[in-house]
Amino acid sequence: QVQLVESGGGLVQTGGSLSLSCAASGGTFSRLPMGWFRQAPGKEREFVAAITWGGVGTRYAPSVQDRFTIARDNAKNMVYLQMNILKPEDTAIYYCAAGTGILPDVKERYNYWGQGTQVTVSS
Repeated sequence: QVQLVESGGGLVQTGGSLSLSCAASGGTFSRLPMGWFRQAPGKEREFVAAITWGGVGTRYAPSVQDRFTIARDNAKNMVYLQMNILKPEDTAIYYCAAGTGILPDVKERYNYWGQGTQVTVSS
């Protein structure tokens, strides 16, 4: 079992930045690919970014490419999501997840989820 706890959400103006963190405990965190997803009201949970267990490979949704950066620190059992140039359409609850495979980009490939953290971007 892997437990995940997100933090760092909040309210920011359009064009601003936020940094999300995800603390992992239990299981074999350092051997799992990690991802970030988000869910806006009335919408499906969607993929945002993923990172390989070693941190070398990353994958991003086209909507966040070049604005968001995923990173991890296996020594600290942490995953991060740096979000820049935020837009109102980035408003959602952001979830950290631990998956299987190499760089999964669908929620069905993720077995463990955090409780989420709210990100609100005002226009």
